[in-house]
Amino acid sequence: MKKSLLSIGIATLLFVGCVPARKYEDLKAKSEQCQKELAKFQTENEQFKTENTELSQMLVTKKSELATANEEMEGAKRKFLEKEQQYDKLKQLHDDILLRYDRLLANSSIENKTLSSKLDKSQKELQDKEDQLNILGKSLNELKVTLENKQNALELREQRVKELEELIAEKDAAVNALKDKVSKALLAFENKGLTVIQKNGKVYVSLEAKLLFASGSTKVGTEGKVAVIQLAKALETEAELEIIVEGHTDSDDLKSASHPKNNWELSVLRATSVVEIMTANSTINPKILSAAGRSKYNPLGEEKAANRRIEVILTPNLDKLFDIISN
Repeated sequence: MKKSLLSIGIATLLFVGCVPARKYEDLKAKSEQCQKELAKFQTENEQFKTENTELSQMLVTKKSELATANEEMEGAKRKFLEKEQQYDKLKQLHDDILLRYDRLLANSSIENKTLSSKLDKSQKELQDKEDQLNILGKSLNELKVTLENKQNALELREQRVKELEELIAEKDAAVNALKDKVSKALLAFENKGLTVIQKNGKVYVSLEAKLLFASGSTKVGTEGKVAVIQLAKALETEAELEIIVEGHTDSDDLKSASHPKNNWELSVLRATSVVEIMTANSTINPKILSAAGRSKYNPLGEEKAANRRIEVILTPNLDKLFDIISN
């Protein structure tokens, strides 16, 4: 292995010696830019994971709020019915008192003297009951307004929860459909170091390095190029995506005076090569593409061959979900 690396290193040094200094500086600047973008996309990837978790938690919270609002509305309805019954009783009592009052007025003058005190008392009772009836009527109106407001708020919450559930279901269905579409497009490479999985609301297309690159090389081979082109063709009509192409290496340190000088640079240059093939051989929008290198710091496991890979991460657009949550 060491002799092979030494031979490759000598050959690379001879090759680099023929490369113009300006091309070397361009390559170096491109590598540095990719490393900066890697840091950015690592942060965004973590944010997407956090946002996906927050969305699930938000849905649970909204459902709980909806249940609480339903309970509040039922309590308000019960109070409304109680007040309405009180109102009916007071109104009946008011009518009875008026009837008694009218009967007293119909009595003779002699009887009026005897009943005068009773009449005054009845008038006072009547006034008191009218005052109570007015207060109760005002309270009943206020309760009606409160009930209507709660009903409107409840309907709004139900609508937002329904929209959120529909969008999450729509997003999940879109991710499933995207996974199936990519899997069918790459079916010929199923047992050649290529896997397609769905995780955290995203689709991960993993291509082992042996399918794409010779050892230590950043140039995609013939068979690997076919796989990359088929993947790009499958994605060229998917406008609502963010696509990150990540390069990964194994844990063996790469140290060379020529390019690639280390695992960081190797992973970045390999990811860049894949992006260039995708844009050159399809109508995919370059604005949704990014190339990044992860070096050896995100292994899949102990097997080195599996860790040397290119991962194409397909992330759906979540702007609609964020709009519902923020409103």
